[in-house]
Amino acid sequence: MSFDDALPVIFMALMGASMLIYVVSDGYDLGVGMLMHRATDAEKDILVASIGPFWDANETWLVLGIGILLVAFPKAHGLVLGELYLPVVLMLIGLTLRGAAFDFRVKAKDTHKRTWDRLFFAGSTLASVAQGWMLGRYVSGFGTGWNYPLFAAAIALALPMAYVLMGATWLVMKTDGELQQKAVHWARIAWAPMVGGLVLISMATPWVSATVRERWFTLPEIIALMAIPLTALLALLAVRGLLHTRFVRGPLCWMPFVLLVVVFLLGFLGLAYSLYPFVVIDRMTIWQAASSPAALKVILVGVLIAVPAIAGYTIFSYRVFRGKTSELKYA
Repeated sequence: MSFDDALPVIFMALMGASMLIYVVSDGYDLGVGMLMHRATDAEKDILVASIGPFWDANETWLVLGIGILLVAFPKAHGLVLGELYLPVVLMLIGLTLRGAAFDFRVKAKDTHKRTWDRLFFAGSTLASVAQGWMLGRYVSGFGTGWNYPLFAAAIALALPMAYVLMGATWLVMKTDGELQQKAVHWARIAWAPMVGGLVLISMATPWVSATVRERWFTLPEIIALMAIPLTALLALLAVRGLLHTRFVRGPLCWMPFVLLVVVFLLGFLGLAYSLYPFVVIDRMTIWQAASSPAALKVILVGVLIAVPAIAGYTIFSYRVFRGKTSELKYA
């Protein structure tokens, strides 16, 4: 494969990595937002403080992923956003509500603070459900028929539960005392719906896509590919086991969150295998959708500057604000 032919593959990998980082990083803070209604007023401040230094930067990866789709795969960008216009709008409304509520809840009077907390919860839920619907429609190639919307609806319900589980394990890692114990309880509640949804979606995906069915259920590929779901299942069982031990409130408080990151990574690898070489499955390959090689080379220069910068300040922020969450304070 020549360098010109490899360029679309490189950009597809960068776009996929950006979306994976977004789903993991913004997923846990969306999950924290959806847990707001379960916390007391004092605990809500701690929940917000636990994601305060990170949530805005996490969304940078979403902007990067969509930006790569726009400039590197303009034909696919038009098709994807045309099909997903309404859920994209709803997602942006949800993210805007979150941003406004995050800032205004601190300045508001006590009588209005709960309203902003409700809007923070509503925005997090709306964004999560919209993202689940978008993922379901994208994975199914925007197919028509009653089964495709049903499949998208199932993911629209399952993805928020995955985010809630991520958010709860994030709080287990970042808090202590009574709130940490509550977070362990929330994670236990979210575990079963998340795993059940994941199993059902894994079973339904081959049903809605013949391409996925042929890639996963043929010999000898199925033998090697079974390592992905089996490893994910082991990681999820390990999360469940840890949540029922006292160690999760001590030295192993970080492990459930890390194991869930591994689950998301395995899911991404399975999805990437299912889709390649399509940008939109069964409709458009990465080479059909890509910009010209000359344009991609120019874009690559910008990407080589932007991506290390984004990764650098992301790593720096997580390093600076590592450890348990302290009291929420504003200058």
